[in-house]
Amino acid sequence: MTTIGWLQIALFSLLILGVTKPLGLYLVAVFDGRVRWLSRLERVLFRLSGVDPAEDQHWSRYAMSLLAFSAVSLLVTYVALRVQNHLPFNPHALPAVPDRQAFETAASFVTNTNWQSYAGERTMSYFSQMTQLAVQNFVSAAVGLSVAFALIRGVARKGTEASGRIGNFWCDLVRGTLYVLLPLSLVLALVFVQQGAIQTFATSLDVTTLEGAAQTIPLGPVASQEAIKQLGTNGGGFFNANSAHPFENPTPLSNLWQLFAVFAIPAALVYALGLMVGNRRHGWALLAAMFLLFAVGVGTTYWAEARGNPIHAARGVDVASQLVGHAGGNMEGKETRFGISASALFATVTTAASCGAVNAMHDSFTPIGGLVTMVNMQLGELIFGGVGAGLYGMLIMVVLTVFIAGLMVGRTPEYLGKRIQAREVQMAMLYVLAFPAVVLGMSALAVLLPDGLVGRTNLGPHGLSEILYAFTSTAANNGSAFAGLSGGTDFYNTLFGVSMLFGRFALIVPVLALAGFLAERRIAPETSGTFPVTGPMFVVLLTGVIVIVGALTFLPALALGPIVEQLLMHTGRMF
Repeated sequence: MTTIGWLQIALFSLLILGVTKPLGLYLVAVFDGRVRWLSRLERVLFRLSGVDPAEDQHWSRYAMSLLAFSAVSLLVTYVALRVQNHLPFNPHALPAVPDRQAFETAASFVTNTNWQSYAGERTMSYFSQMTQLAVQNFVSAAVGLSVAFALIRGVARKGTEASGRIGNFWCDLVRGTLYVLLPLSLVLALVFVQQGAIQTFATSLDVTTLEGAAQTIPLGPVASQEAIKQLGTNGGGFFNANSAHPFENPTPLSNLWQLFAVFAIPAALVYALGLMVGNRRHGWALLAAMFLLFAVGVGTTYWAEARGNPIHAARGVDVASQLVGHAGGNMEGKETRFGISASALFATVTTAASCGAVNAMHDSFTPIGGLVTMVNMQLGELIFGGVGAGLYGMLIMVVLTVFIAGLMVGRTPEYLGKRIQAREVQMAMLYVLAFPAVVLGMSALAVLLPDGLVGRTNLGPHGLSEILYAFTSTAANNGSAFAGLSGGTDFYNTLFGVSMLFGRFALIVPVLALAGFLAERRIAPETSGTFPVTGPMFVVLLTGVIVIVGALTFLPALALGPIVEQLLMHTGRMF
């Protein structure tokens, strides 16, 4: 570990803190309807789609609108991929995407997962990349934003409004896309182009290497997709190497902007919550809990990767980082232009958020480094989390925290003056249990059936880690991978697609129900016995609940995978 490495992590953290308040204020203005510079376009879209923007939807109608929109998006994307060979902007004459892979890819991008079991530059035409995958990058992120603000409204409303109403899904979807994701992506794309990311419709470039060999270099409209890929916490790369590819992520500065884009909106949403519920200190408390968990994760990953692999050291490989020009540590699977610290930071950020983009190969991390990336997802990706998803995941944990605190002191649990009773706790528990049920159930199928086992390239505990990581990533809508698992088979394409759909919508529906139930509650005045949700005690209790819930649901599986890997590594055995 080096001073420069820690300074990079500190600079990134300060940038996120700096953008939290101004972007949070802007988000509140957008979703309150006070930002209207594209109001004419809004009216046209609403008129064409037959939407009444003034309708305040009941949570069940809001959920049905969201599910219907996502189902249509899934179908349109699937059909377009199946017939891409007949569509324009296909300069490489790429064939239609196979049915199993088209289903998995459509499910992946509609759910904001962007899991890719293919090499983008050899599978997807420019038309598919731009009109299907990039479009879903925008609208799937806007769906997450919409759910977050629906839940915030449920918390903020005083119970005097029409019962269970939480806003209008179609308004939220349009405004999140037009006023947040599109303008920010435009600016970010220009930044990436300035740094050297490519943006062209030209075909591949044929060159002769210094060794005299012929090489074909794929090109494409990369920078525009790269911007929303990061900003919308989508993560699917134009190229197979993702953000390790120099055409996607050319420089250390572009790497910093990519990281910044991942955390910017999730951090701002926490401030928006505090502003809309009239308790900004509560928003900062949630941000403190997120930063605490993030700091532990990035510090552990940096330490594990910087100290290297003890097996290599025992065999005479120099893993020290003190020498000039020698990175040291575990550089396997990492780009020399980024080094250990930026790779460890990127891996922590992309799994703390539901992004899944990578600038280093997680399968090559040390067991502890890989364990952190997996635990980040298994905690529910609420350490900032995805666009919208991180906030509503954190608020589920807040509900459980105040419920537990109420039980400890013998009072009816309250959250910001609203009583937490049976319905609210049931929705929170449904959310908490649905995720591990999908991950562990699918992983069990994969390790029991021959079709699941043939995908491994590693045996023993690391082979289990590859399978567990894959289903954790797909169910958490992350999309990163221990890439040693060959996921491009009928078995895995189908199971991953199902895992992503359940991991997205089986969690969103309970969140919207919780929003509706909270909207019905009247706000009671705070008393001396009210549990505070703003101070250090709350931050510590909330963090403890998050860790305990994650440990209770996933620790047995982790003990059979990454933890055994670490023990084997220290006994000098390879895995």
